[in-house]
Amino acid sequence: MICYLCRHGKDDDTVRGGWSQSPLTDEGVAQAAELASFVKRCDLGIQYIYSSDLPRAMQTAEAVAETLSLPIIPMPAFRETNNGDLAGMKNELAAVNYPGLYWNTLDWEQQYPGGESPREFYERICRAWEDFQKEILSRNENVLLVTHGGVIHVILSIVKGEVYTNKAPLRKIRNAELIALENISGIWVEQV
Repeated sequence: MICYLCRHGKDDDTVRGGWSQSPLTDEGVAQAAELASFVKRCDLGIQYIYSSDLPRAMQTAEAVAETLSLPIIPMPAFRETNNGDLAGMKNELAAVNYPGLYWNTLDWEQQYPGGESPREFYERICRAWEDFQKEILSRNENVLLVTHGGVIHVILSIVKGEVYTNKAPLRKIRNAELIALENISGIWVEQV
């Protein structure tokens, strides 16, 4: 079985993301449509679609779900980092109210104001991934999980046995990019 991880399409980069309720931009909508077309054309055998419940992820998942005539199973545990008071805040305002405060500047235990710390985020995604694996492995069918770049970084660090840090991403994950993880005898292997 294959679990396809997908980062949502492009959203508004003039605001701080995290738990922002911002929808996809026009470019993001086009990316989601292109993703849906690719998934159908390549016949990836996806039987279940899961998605973070934040609007930008759900909109991306909806494009694929409509194309494949499948429902979406919302997964709030796979939301991006809870950036608390900064969620959806204009970048200019955040620079004034919270100068120099970015995900990669937080210490491991340091929380966003009203949000979570890198440790809390990492532990939340670890628990969510553990529970998710149990569910999808019992079904043994290909699935799509539409989520966020930060979430995918944590999942990849778990799968690859690498130490996770908020200081530097493992790699660049593009909007609407698919990452295929195949489960081979209980081990997740990234297809290239």
